[in-house]
Amino acid sequence: MSEVAGQIAAVHESYAFACMRCGHGWEQSYAIEHHTDTEGHECVRYVVGGAVVPSPLSRPVCENCDGHVVRIMRAGQVSSVRRPVPEPVPGPEAHHWHLSDLLHPFQRRAS
Repeated sequence: MSEVAGQIAAVHESYAFACMRCGHGWEQSYAIEHHTDTEGHECVRYVVGGAVVPSPLSRPVCENCDGHVVRIMRAGQVSSVRRPVPEPVPGPEAHHWHLSDLLHPFQRRAS
């Protein structure tokens, strides 16, 4: 990419993120600007809403819990990694989940 008449060419990329700590998922679009500094070195800036932000690929942070274990995917992938969390049953008959509950569909039934 090159600078043309004072304007900088930008590539637009979107990424999907999923926090492995809290399960929160989100997507963000970035304008990726390629610049040449005063010494002739190329540099890249990520821009969101007119503000320069850190590269989402370097050290993403969960916008929900500030966790740093974040999976980065191509846009449109958030729903594929979100896991529904079982809702507690109100009242005295609340169910506590055990590993055997999750394995139940895979167990053979005795004939």
